[in-house]
Amino acid sequence: MEPILLSFSGTLPEGFPRALEELGPLLGLVAGEGGVPVEVFRSKGPEAEKQGGRVRLGWSKPVHLYRALSLLREGWEEPSYVRRERPCFEVGAMLDVSRNAVLKPEALRRLLCRMALMGIDAAMLYTEETYEVPEEPYFGYMRGRYSAEELRALDDYAAALGIELIPCIQTLGHLNRFLHWPAARRYADNGEVLLADSEETYGLLRRMLRAASAPFRTRRIHIGMDEAHGIGLGTHLRKFGYEDPHAIIRRHLLRVKELTDELGLEPMMWSDMYFRPDSPTGGYYDSGEPSQAAMDSVVPGVRLVYWDYYHNTEAEYESMLERHRKLAGTPVFAGGVWTWAGPAPDYEKTLQTTVPALTACKKAGVPLVLVTAWGDDGAEASFLTALPGLQLYAEFSYTGGYDADQLARRFRTCCGGDIAPFLGLSRFNGVPGTRPTPVQPVNAAKFLLYQDPMVQLFAKDLEGLALSDHFAGLAEEYAGYAEGPFQPLMAFYAQLARVLAGKCRWHESIAAAVAREDRAAAASLAADLAQVERDAAALRRLWRSLWMDLNKPYGFEVIDGRMGAVQARLETARTRVSAWAAGDPGEGLEELREAPLPYTLREDGALSGCYAIGDIVSACKINMA
Repeated sequence: MEPILLSFSGTLPEGFPRALEELGPLLGLVAGEGGVPVEVFRSKGPEAEKQGGRVRLGWSKPVHLYRALSLLREGWEEPSYVRRERPCFEVGAMLDVSRNAVLKPEALRRLLCRMALMGIDAAMLYTEETYEVPEEPYFGYMRGRYSAEELRALDDYAAALGIELIPCIQTLGHLNRFLHWPAARRYADNGEVLLADSEETYGLLRRMLRAASAPFRTRRIHIGMDEAHGIGLGTHLRKFGYEDPHAIIRRHLLRVKELTDELGLEPMMWSDMYFRPDSPTGGYYDSGEPSQAAMDSVVPGVRLVYWDYYHNTEAEYESMLERHRKLAGTPVFAGGVWTWAGPAPDYEKTLQTTVPALTACKKAGVPLVLVTAWGDDGAEASFLTALPGLQLYAEFSYTGGYDADQLARRFRTCCGGDIAPFLGLSRFNGVPGTRPTPVQPVNAAKFLLYQDPMVQLFAKDLEGLALSDHFAGLAEEYAGYAEGPFQPLMAFYAQLARVLAGKCRWHESIAAAVAREDRAAAASLAADLAQVERDAAALRRLWRSLWMDLNKPYGFEVIDGRMGAVQARLETARTRVSAWAAGDPGEGLEELREAPLPYTLREDGALSGCYAIGDIVSACKINMA
């Protein structure tokens, strides 16, 4: 199809030609003389109008104009089309590039283009230590860290699209991958947390903040500070004695704030460490009203970010927003696309949490909401699976609500594909016969992929469920999504479903066959594992192709190792069960004869899911340290 030729006039933002050069091909639009005249004007938000041969686009921020372009393209075939939007808050997307998957700069540019069409105002790169600190050679070593040059070029690119690129780092906890190096242990309170009150630590933080902020135009920076579990109870306790965590956190944050002031930065931080010391469980959401100690520990000039990916009712979010308001004023809010459940995201949980959360944020006057795409435990889900979640947040911001049909239309316009297969990926996790807990969805795709064929830790949890037919149906369905820009991703999910179907056929039958001494049935099941091994090898290759297209190569060695272990254990199971079926007196298959016990199964019948590889594959300890 020939692109639509447009001739622009009026009030155009600086950098518009470059932005249109990048975004035009995604919409089938091109600028040039003799095209349809388009008047561009300043307004209070995105506006797109096409009436009687007259085309007008309005914008307040440059990114509003690029959203308006996508709105115009969406309504181009209509004889008359008018769309005026007023955002209820800023929207930023936070991309986790610290959990092994570090997006290639060219992949990030592709994502930024889609985000510009959605109208997303800002993007954060969550870099625990995956950015270059020249004086610290172990910082991001062998992890695919970004160079200053890469970040500077990305910032230039984002700015041309009207997107503010914001550094997001850690200045207290979540620094295990740096602190595990012997050369860095002088900075450690424990294996995750920096040593507060140490001058060496503040020298390191000065270098980190300088390096993290230098490539960017923005003065905003996210300094982390979340989940600093055990602060003050490791080296700090031995050096300085016991002290209330609130006091340590405040003193540390004051020092960090001095450093950000030196650099002219405007910091924000996760808020949970203000709440956890008051919780009876060390949790975040059960701490009650802010204590006086918590309020006294707040450092002025640091914006708090309330993160919550779990709750399903508006009232729960309203309660936490009010507690934050009492503590330090209206916070920034961060919700999430459930990309961290395993190889498949969970959009059922994403929708359950997002709509009430953003509704509460709109009522509370929250100025900025962040949509996070975390990659916990190895970044197994492709970053592409986060796109519908980004679209969801953008549409809510500009329309003030959620409409499924509108979301699907906008996704097709901005991302060029059908949203239904993405939303359907939840069926890989919340499989028939299972019920999640209120806050934690079932992530069956992950624990079924890695569950050992001999040491079947989830046998009792899934007892009586015939999941092989469910996954066989998904394999056939996703094999049918063979067209469009997301075909390689859908081919991966078709293959994942084949592997899960094969593994489930084994898990559903093998223990019973051994218990009744049915050697013929066991031999047949063992023979079938040869195909499952081949399917697992094919899945690993597809996974590698997806990873290498989007991410730097670092980190895939972990997926390779996991899938290599899956194949190896399938071969071991096939060999041992075949030997038993053939009458080998030395093979007793002891693991398959043990009575299964509940694992994540609750007394009320709900499953809580299992999110860490080490808790899935074996009852034995994997890391023997």
